[in-house]
Amino acid sequence: MRTALLLPSILIAAHVAAQTSVTVPTGAGNVEQTWYSLSTDAESSAALAEWDLAFEINGGFNAGILANTAKGVKVYQTPYAVGDWGSMDTNGMAANWTGLFNSDADWSQGAFNADVDLDIYNIGWGIYNTVTHVVAGDSIQVVVLTDGSARMIRIDALSAGIYTFTYANLDGTDEQTHQLAKSDYTGKNFAYWSLTSHSAIDREPMSADWDILFGKYTANVGMWYGVTGALLNKGVEAVRVDNVPTNEAEYDWNGLDTVINTIGYDWKYFDMDNFIYVIEDSLTYFVKDVPGNLWKIWFTGFGGSASGEITFNKELVSAVGIDGTTTASDMVLYPNPTADDQVRVILDGFNGLTRAELLDMNGRVVRAQSAVQRGALSNFLFDLSGVDAGMYLVRVSDGNTSSLERLMVR
Repeated sequence: MRTALLLPSILIAAHVAAQTSVTVPTGAGNVEQTWYSLSTDAESSAALAEWDLAFEINGGFNAGILANTAKGVKVYQTPYAVGDWGSMDTNGMAANWTGLFNSDADWSQGAFNADVDLDIYNIGWGIYNTVTHVVAGDSIQVVVLTDGSARMIRIDALSAGIYTFTYANLDGTDEQTHQLAKSDYTGKNFAYWSLTSHSAIDREPMSADWDILFGKYTANVGMWYGVTGALLNKGVEAVRVDNVPTNEAEYDWNGLDTVINTIGYDWKYFDMDNFIYVIEDSLTYFVKDVPGNLWKIWFTGFGGSASGEITFNKELVSAVGIDGTTTASDMVLYPNPTADDQVRVILDGFNGLTRAELLDMNGRVVRAQSAVQRGALSNFLFDLSGVDAGMYLVRVSDGNTSSLERLMVR
């Protein structure tokens, strides 16, 4: 039988959360791509211009191949099959052939995957064989680099986790065949390739270590156009809340989406009268990161090409695996706020060895201790000596039930 906690005078709602301001660099001219982790604040940057193609590593059935259209690389779908290699007529290709672009909604739909039909086994550059499990290339593309030079390219196959691809000048000279093994990039989304240095580039962090990619990409705004914004990592979910002041924005648990441009670029606009970027008012995003934490973020600044800095505030709404509710248990922290070196944790519904953790607003464990609970109403003192003033979360779990409360330390 559960015992009710009739402590209304000490049950503190404490909905005022700590905000953290974050500035992510993309370099003057937005020349860098920066991968960012909400939970650790880790940033990893690499030059946008260093790659031309990217091959999907952890796509399962998918085999996405991106082109670096953000730096100006162009891709054209030719009307030729792989058997026509060496006999193509490229006259008028820019005017008559279809230009291909990366989707800004799905990482697996790169420029080389754009020309597909209704066959579910057609992934654009090739056809998946359900018997051999090999994707065999069936088409030829032309890639125009930023210096104006062009390469005809065919993706020969994806077999046993190895991409094989061939490219040459349009006249057939300097033909080269290369391979990329997925096993060399385990745990990453993509492996990258330079068509000028003819080499692979290992440039992105492990997929588990980032949530949002900031930088340039191309978006369909009625036409394909270069923008600067934010794209979600695979598995990261987000929802956009418009026309509501940020301090009033509420999270809809049913609204999360994995579309990678849910944040996108249109949280800002350019004021032509004053020649400055303006951040959209009353616009908030809720983001569920790779570990499962839920964050509230809103943008506060954009330096444009002058500085490339993107600034936003973040606030932890819910820590890993907990949505802020309790399961057959209750917890009260007293006093809250506290100016003492300890806080009393009052529990109902916890049994056996119970672990209590003090987390900062980035979800990092600051301190932990354990105590044995007896199921009915019980309590223990949690040591706060040496803890800096600020907003924290106290998470308590006995392995079956858990509870989370905010704690203000003064």
